[in-house]
Amino acid sequence: MMRITFLLAGLLASTTIKAQTKFYDEQNGILRLTQAGAEHLSGLPLKCMQHEFPYKTGIVFSDSGLIQKPIEYHPAFYGCFDWHSSVHGHWMLVRLLKTYPNLPNAALIREKLSQNLTADNIRKELLLFANKENKGFERIYGWSWLLQLQNELLTWNDPFARELSRNIAPMARYFSVSWRDFLKKIAYPIRVGEHTNLAFGLRLAWDYAATAKDTALQSSIRTAAMRFYVNDRDCPANWEPGGYDFLSPCLEEADLMWRILPAAEYKVWLKRFLPGLFQQKPLFRIARVNDRSDGKLVHLDGLNLSRAWCLYGIARHAGDRAPAIRELASQHLRAALPHVASGDYAGEHWLATFAVYALTVE
Repeated sequence: MMRITFLLAGLLASTTIKAQTKFYDEQNGILRLTQAGAEHLSGLPLKCMQHEFPYKTGIVFSDSGLIQKPIEYHPAFYGCFDWHSSVHGHWMLVRLLKTYPNLPNAALIREKLSQNLTADNIRKELLLFANKENKGFERIYGWSWLLQLQNELLTWNDPFARELSRNIAPMARYFSVSWRDFLKKIAYPIRVGEHTNLAFGLRLAWDYAATAKDTALQSSIRTAAMRFYVNDRDCPANWEPGGYDFLSPCLEEADLMWRILPAAEYKVWLKRFLPGLFQQKPLFRIARVNDRSDGKLVHLDGLNLSRAWCLYGIARHAGDRAPAIRELASQHLRAALPHVASGDYAGEHWLATFAVYALTVE
Protein backbone atom coordinates (compact mmCIF):
# COMPACT_ATOMS: atom_id res chain seq x y z
CA MET A 1 0.00 0.00 0.00
CA MET A 2 2.82 2.41 0.91
CA ARG A 3 4.52 1.74 -2.45
CA ILE A 4 1.27 2.45 -4.30
CA THR A 5 0.86 5.66 -2.31
CA PHE A 6 4.35 6.80 -3.26
CA LEU A 7 3.73 5.92 -6.93
CA LEU A 8 0.48 7.89 -6.95
CA ALA A 9 2.16 10.85 -5.27
CA GLY A 10 4.93 10.75 -7.84
CA LEU A 11 2.45 10.58 -10.70
CA LEU A 12 0.45 13.51 -9.33
CA ALA A 13 3.62 15.55 -8.84
CA SER A 14 4.71 14.79 -12.39
CA THR A 15 1.32 15.78 -13.75
CA THR A 16 1.38 19.04 -11.77
CA ILE A 17 4.86 19.91 -13.04
CA LYS A 18 3.81 19.26 -16.64
CA ALA A 19 0.70 21.38 -16.17
CA GLN A 20 2.84 24.23 -14.88
CA THR A 21 5.81 24.02 -17.23
CA LYS A 22 3.69 24.19 -20.40
CA PHE A 23 3.08 27.82 -19.51
CA TYR A 24 6.75 28.75 -19.64
CA ASP A 25 10.07 27.47 -20.92
CA GLU A 26 13.67 28.35 -20.10
CA GLN A 27 16.00 30.29 -22.38
CA ASN A 28 19.55 31.09 -21.31
CA GLY A 29 18.66 30.67 -17.65
CA ILE A 30 15.57 32.91 -17.89
CA LEU A 31 11.99 31.65 -17.70
CA ARG A 32 9.90 32.80 -20.65
CA LEU A 33 6.16 32.78 -21.19
CA THR A 34 4.75 30.47 -23.86
CA GLN A 35 1.66 31.13 -25.96
CA ALA A 36 -0.23 28.56 -23.88
CA GLY A 37 0.76 30.48 -20.78
CA ALA A 38 -0.25 33.75 -22.38
CA GLU A 39 -3.70 32.42 -23.19
CA HIS A 40 -4.10 31.03 -19.68
CA LEU A 41 -3.02 34.22 -17.89
CA SER A 42 -4.97 36.55 -20.18
CA GLY A 43 -8.15 35.03 -18.81
CA LEU A 44 -7.60 36.67 -15.42
CA PRO A 45 -7.83 40.36 -16.44
CA LEU A 46 -10.48 39.49 -19.01
CA LYS A 47 -12.55 38.09 -16.19
CA CYS A 48 -12.31 41.24 -14.06
CA MET A 49 -11.70 44.28 -16.31
CA GLN A 50 -15.45 44.88 -16.70
CA HIS A 51 -16.40 43.45 -13.32
CA GLU A 52 -17.59 46.40 -11.22
CA PHE A 53 -17.69 44.92 -7.74
CA PRO A 54 -16.09 44.32 -5.30
CA TYR A 55 -14.31 47.64 -5.72
CA LYS A 56 -11.89 49.54 -3.49
CA THR A 57 -11.88 53.26 -4.14
CA GLY A 58 -9.08 55.61 -3.18
CA ILE A 59 -10.75 58.90 -3.98
CA VAL A 60 -11.49 61.79 -1.61
CA PHE A 61 -15.13 62.88 -1.44
CA SER A 62 -15.05 66.68 -1.27
CA ASP A 63 -18.85 66.76 -1.55
CA SER A 64 -21.69 64.43 -2.49
CA GLY A 65 -21.01 64.75 -6.23
CA LEU A 66 -18.77 61.68 -6.33
CA ILE A 67 -21.09 59.46 -4.32
CA GLN A 68 -21.96 57.29 -7.27
CA LYS A 69 -20.86 54.03 -8.86
CA PRO A 70 -17.14 53.99 -9.67
CA ILE A 71 -17.89 53.31 -13.35
CA GLU A 72 -19.33 56.83 -13.54
CA TYR A 73 -16.01 58.53 -12.75
CA HIS A 74 -13.75 55.64 -13.88
CA PRO A 75 -15.41 54.57 -17.15
CA ALA A 76 -12.18 53.08 -18.49
CA PHE A 77 -10.60 51.61 -15.35
CA TYR A 78 -13.49 50.55 -13.12
CA GLY A 79 -12.85 46.80 -12.92
CA CYS A 80 -10.37 44.47 -11.25
CA PHE A 81 -11.03 45.71 -7.70
CA ASP A 82 -9.16 49.03 -7.89
CA TRP A 83 -7.98 51.63 -10.40
CA HIS A 84 -4.31 50.68 -10.62
CA SER A 85 -5.04 46.95 -10.99
CA SER A 86 -7.40 47.75 -13.83
CA VAL A 87 -4.77 49.91 -15.53
CA HIS A 88 -2.06 47.28 -15.36
CA GLY A 89 -4.52 44.57 -16.38
CA HIS A 90 -5.05 46.55 -19.60
CA TRP A 91 -1.26 46.84 -19.97
CA MET A 92 -0.94 43.08 -19.60
CA LEU A 93 -3.47 42.37 -22.33
CA VAL A 94 -1.71 44.77 -24.69
CA ARG A 95 1.65 43.14 -23.94
CA LEU A 96 0.22 39.68 -24.63
CA LEU A 97 -1.48 40.72 -27.88
CA LYS A 98 1.70 42.35 -29.09
CA THR A 99 3.87 39.37 -28.17
CA TYR A 100 1.45 36.62 -29.22
CA PRO A 101 -0.73 37.99 -32.05
CA ASN A 102 -2.21 34.56 -32.75
CA LEU A 103 -3.78 34.08 -29.33
CA PRO A 104 -7.07 32.19 -29.68
CA ASN A 105 -8.83 34.90 -27.64
CA ALA A 106 -7.18 37.83 -29.47
CA ALA A 107 -10.47 39.07 -30.92
CA LEU A 108 -12.08 39.14 -27.48
CA ILE A 109 -9.10 41.01 -26.00
CA ARG A 110 -9.28 43.63 -28.75
CA GLU A 111 -13.01 44.01 -28.22
CA LYS A 112 -12.66 44.56 -24.47
CA LEU A 113 -9.78 47.02 -24.87
CA SER A 114 -11.73 48.95 -27.49
CA GLN A 115 -14.77 49.19 -25.24
CA ASN A 116 -12.80 50.57 -22.28
CA LEU A 117 -10.04 52.69 -23.79
CA THR A 118 -12.10 55.18 -25.77
CA ALA A 119 -11.12 58.83 -26.05
CA ASP A 120 -14.34 59.83 -24.31
CA ASN A 121 -13.72 57.46 -21.39
CA ILE A 122 -10.21 58.84 -20.91
CA ARG A 123 -11.53 62.42 -20.94
CA LYS A 124 -14.02 61.48 -18.22
CA GLU A 125 -11.29 59.77 -16.21
CA LEU A 126 -9.22 62.96 -16.27
CA LEU A 127 -12.03 65.00 -14.74
CA LEU A 128 -11.36 63.37 -11.38
CA PHE A 129 -7.75 64.57 -11.36
CA ALA A 130 -8.94 68.14 -11.96
CA ASN A 131 -10.57 67.96 -8.55
CA LYS A 132 -8.28 69.64 -5.99
CA GLU A 133 -8.62 66.83 -3.43
CA ASN A 134 -7.84 64.14 -6.01
CA LYS A 135 -5.00 65.57 -8.08
CA GLY A 136 -2.68 63.10 -6.30
CA PHE A 137 -5.02 60.12 -6.77
CA GLU A 138 -3.02 56.94 -7.53
CA ARG A 139 0.33 58.65 -7.07
CA ILE A 140 2.78 56.84 -7.53
CA TYR A 141 1.75 53.37 -8.60
CA GLY A 142 -1.27 54.09 -10.80
CA TRP A 143 0.43 57.01 -12.57
CA SER A 144 3.37 54.81 -13.48
CA TRP A 145 1.33 51.88 -14.75
CA LEU A 146 -0.67 54.22 -16.98
CA LEU A 147 2.60 55.45 -18.48
CA GLN A 148 3.71 51.85 -18.90
CA LEU A 149 0.46 51.08 -20.73
CA GLN A 150 1.13 53.98 -23.08
CA ASN A 151 4.74 52.81 -23.48
CA GLU A 152 3.48 49.39 -24.57
CA LEU A 153 1.13 50.90 -27.13
CA LEU A 154 3.78 53.27 -28.52
CA THR A 155 6.15 50.35 -29.16
CA TRP A 156 3.54 48.26 -31.02
CA ASN A 157 3.41 48.87 -34.76
CA ASP A 158 -0.28 48.15 -35.22
CA PRO A 159 -3.20 50.41 -36.26
CA PHE A 160 -5.22 49.22 -33.28
CA ALA A 161 -2.40 50.16 -30.90
CA ARG A 162 -2.01 53.57 -32.53
CA GLU A 163 -5.70 54.29 -32.02
CA LEU A 164 -5.60 53.33 -28.34
CA SER A 165 -2.40 55.30 -27.87
CA ARG A 166 -4.04 58.44 -29.27
CA ASN A 167 -6.93 57.93 -26.87
CA ILE A 168 -4.68 57.53 -23.83
CA ALA A 169 -2.22 60.29 -24.79
CA PRO A 170 -3.94 63.10 -22.82
CA MET A 171 -3.70 61.11 -19.60
CA ALA A 172 -0.07 60.16 -20.28
CA ARG A 173 0.80 63.82 -20.84
CA TYR A 174 -1.04 64.75 -17.65
CA PHE A 175 0.93 62.24 -15.59
CA SER A 176 4.21 63.32 -17.16
CA VAL A 177 3.60 66.85 -15.90
CA SER A 178 2.34 65.53 -12.55
CA TRP A 179 5.51 63.48 -12.11
CA ARG A 180 7.74 66.46 -12.82
CA ASP A 181 5.85 68.66 -10.39
CA PHE A 182 5.97 65.98 -7.70
CA LEU A 183 9.70 65.36 -8.08
CA LYS A 184 10.41 69.07 -7.57
CA LYS A 185 8.69 68.92 -4.18
CA ILE A 186 9.59 65.56 -2.68
CA ALA A 187 12.40 65.88 -0.14
CA TYR A 188 13.11 62.20 0.59
CA PRO A 189 12.81 58.91 -1.30
CA ILE A 190 9.91 56.61 -0.46
CA ARG A 191 11.48 53.26 0.42
CA VAL A 192 8.52 50.96 1.03
CA GLY A 193 7.48 47.60 -0.36
CA GLU A 194 4.05 48.66 -1.58
CA HIS A 195 2.36 51.05 -4.02
CA THR A 196 4.25 54.23 -3.17
CA ASN A 197 7.74 52.81 -3.71
CA LEU A 198 9.47 55.64 -5.53
CA ALA A 199 12.14 53.63 -7.39
CA PHE A 200 9.57 51.32 -8.99
CA GLY A 201 7.47 54.25 -10.13
CA LEU A 202 10.48 56.07 -11.52
CA ARG A 203 11.53 53.00 -13.46
CA LEU A 204 8.18 52.60 -15.20
CA ALA A 205 8.01 56.33 -15.87
CA TRP A 206 11.59 56.30 -17.24
CA ASP A 207 10.80 53.54 -19.74
CA TYR A 208 7.81 55.52 -21.00
CA ALA A 209 9.82 58.75 -21.21
CA ALA A 210 12.57 57.04 -23.20
CA THR A 211 10.06 55.66 -25.71
CA ALA A 212 8.01 58.85 -25.97
CA LYS A 213 11.17 60.99 -26.17
CA ASP A 214 9.84 62.95 -23.23
CA THR A 215 13.19 64.54 -22.40
CA ALA A 216 11.73 66.79 -19.71
CA LEU A 217 10.46 63.78 -17.77
CA GLN A 218 13.69 61.84 -18.31
CA SER A 219 15.74 64.76 -17.00
CA SER A 220 13.50 65.08 -13.96
CA ILE A 221 13.78 61.36 -13.18
CA ARG A 222 17.54 61.32 -13.64
CA THR A 223 17.98 64.28 -11.33
CA ALA A 224 15.79 62.68 -8.66
CA ALA A 225 17.51 59.29 -8.93
CA MET A 226 20.95 60.82 -8.58
CA ARG A 227 19.80 62.96 -5.65
CA PHE A 228 18.17 60.11 -3.77
CA TYR A 229 20.14 56.98 -4.66
CA VAL A 230 23.60 57.49 -6.14
CA ASN A 231 25.32 57.65 -2.74
CA ASP A 232 23.45 54.70 -1.21
CA ARG A 233 25.54 51.90 0.29
CA ASP A 234 24.80 48.51 1.86
CA CYS A 235 21.07 48.29 1.38
CA PRO A 236 19.64 46.38 4.40
CA ALA A 237 18.37 43.43 2.39
CA ASN A 238 18.16 41.34 5.56
CA TRP A 239 15.24 43.55 6.63
CA GLU A 240 13.22 42.26 3.69
CA PRO A 241 10.56 41.21 3.24
CA GLY A 242 8.04 43.20 5.19
CA GLY A 243 4.83 41.33 5.84
CA TYR A 244 2.81 43.24 3.21
CA ASP A 245 5.53 43.74 0.59
CA PHE A 246 5.00 43.10 -3.09
CA LEU A 247 8.05 45.14 -4.12
CA SER A 248 11.63 44.89 -2.85
CA PRO A 249 12.93 48.35 -1.87
CA CYS A 250 16.53 47.23 -2.41
CA LEU A 251 16.00 45.49 -5.73
CA GLU A 252 13.69 48.11 -7.21
CA GLU A 253 16.33 50.75 -6.58
CA ALA A 254 19.03 48.58 -8.12
CA ASP A 255 16.82 47.89 -11.15
CA LEU A 256 16.21 51.59 -11.64
CA MET A 257 19.84 52.66 -11.40
CA TRP A 258 21.19 50.62 -14.33
CA ARG A 259 18.93 52.81 -16.45
CA ILE A 260 20.41 55.97 -14.97
CA LEU A 261 24.13 55.32 -14.60
CA PRO A 262 26.69 54.48 -17.30
CA ALA A 263 27.43 50.73 -17.35
CA ALA A 264 30.88 50.94 -15.71
CA GLU A 265 29.63 53.24 -12.96
CA TYR A 266 26.63 51.03 -12.34
CA LYS A 267 28.79 47.95 -11.69
CA VAL A 268 30.75 49.86 -9.05
CA TRP A 269 27.56 51.26 -7.53
CA LEU A 270 25.85 47.84 -7.44
CA LYS A 271 28.73 46.17 -5.58
CA ARG A 272 28.58 48.88 -2.95
CA PHE A 273 24.81 48.91 -2.73
CA LEU A 274 24.16 45.14 -2.70
CA PRO A 275 27.48 43.45 -1.89
CA GLY A 276 25.59 40.31 -0.88
CA LEU A 277 24.66 39.67 -4.53
CA PHE A 278 28.35 39.01 -5.15
CA GLN A 279 28.71 36.45 -2.36
CA GLN A 280 27.86 32.76 -2.42
CA LYS A 281 25.22 32.84 0.31
CA PRO A 282 21.74 33.58 -1.11
CA LEU A 283 20.80 37.17 -0.33
CA PHE A 284 17.05 36.95 -0.94
CA ARG A 285 15.08 33.93 0.26
CA ILE A 286 11.74 33.09 -1.31
CA ALA A 287 8.88 34.79 0.52
CA ARG A 288 6.26 32.56 2.15
CA VAL A 289 2.49 33.15 1.91
CA ASN A 290 0.29 31.71 4.65
CA ASP A 291 -3.14 32.85 3.45
CA ARG A 292 -3.88 33.64 -0.20
CA SER A 293 -7.40 34.78 0.59
CA ASP A 294 -5.97 37.73 2.57
CA GLY A 295 -5.50 40.67 0.21
CA LYS A 296 -2.45 41.94 2.09
CA LEU A 297 -0.69 38.66 2.83
CA VAL A 298 -0.96 37.52 -0.79
CA HIS A 299 1.21 40.52 -1.66
CA LEU A 300 4.17 38.25 -0.98
CA ASP A 301 3.40 36.16 -4.07
CA GLY A 302 3.77 39.41 -5.98
CA LEU A 303 7.06 40.08 -4.20
CA ASN A 304 8.50 36.82 -5.50
CA LEU A 305 7.47 37.82 -9.03
CA SER A 306 8.77 41.39 -8.81
CA ARG A 307 12.05 40.23 -7.32
CA ALA A 308 12.44 38.00 -10.37
CA TRP A 309 12.10 40.81 -12.90
CA CYS A 310 14.50 43.00 -10.93
CA LEU A 311 17.08 40.23 -10.67
CA TYR A 312 16.85 39.46 -14.39
CA GLY A 313 17.51 43.13 -15.18
CA ILE A 314 20.34 43.44 -12.67
CA ALA A 315 21.97 40.24 -13.92
CA ARG A 316 22.60 41.79 -17.33
CA HIS A 317 24.97 44.23 -15.62
CA ALA A 318 26.54 41.97 -13.00
CA GLY A 319 29.44 40.42 -14.91
CA ASP A 320 30.55 37.00 -13.64
CA ARG A 321 27.72 36.85 -11.10
CA ALA A 322 25.06 37.02 -13.81
CA PRO A 323 24.29 33.26 -13.97
CA ALA A 324 23.82 33.00 -10.19
CA ILE A 325 21.61 36.09 -10.11
CA ARG A 326 19.50 34.80 -13.01
CA GLU A 327 19.06 31.48 -11.25
CA LEU A 328 17.93 33.28 -8.09
CA ALA A 329 15.37 35.12 -10.22
CA SER A 330 14.13 31.87 -11.74
CA GLN A 331 13.82 30.26 -8.31
CA HIS A 332 11.49 33.05 -7.25
CA LEU A 333 9.43 32.62 -10.40
CA ARG A 334 9.14 28.86 -10.02
CA ALA A 335 7.90 29.37 -6.47
CA ALA A 336 5.29 31.99 -7.37
CA LEU A 337 3.85 30.95 -10.72
CA PRO A 338 1.72 28.02 -9.44
CA HIS A 339 -0.18 30.47 -7.22
CA VAL A 340 -1.02 33.22 -9.72
CA ALA A 341 -4.40 31.67 -10.50
CA SER A 342 -5.18 30.67 -6.93
CA GLY A 343 -8.94 30.82 -7.31
CA ASP A 344 -9.22 33.72 -4.88
CA TYR A 345 -9.97 37.23 -6.15
CA ALA A 346 -7.59 38.74 -3.58
CA GLY A 347 -4.63 37.67 -5.74
CA GLU A 348 -6.16 36.87 -9.11
CA HIS A 349 -7.20 40.44 -9.89
CA TRP A 350 -3.55 41.55 -10.12
CA LEU A 351 -0.94 38.77 -9.89
CA ALA A 352 -1.17 37.79 -13.56
CA THR A 353 0.24 41.20 -14.49
CA PHE A 354 3.28 40.60 -12.32
CA ALA A 355 3.74 37.12 -13.79
CA VAL A 356 3.57 38.41 -17.37
CA TYR A 357 5.95 41.26 -16.61
CA ALA A 358 8.47 38.88 -15.06
CA LEU A 359 8.15 36.30 -17.85
CA THR A 360 8.49 38.80 -20.69
CA VAL A 361 11.12 41.12 -19.20
CA GLU A 362 13.46 42.54 -21.86
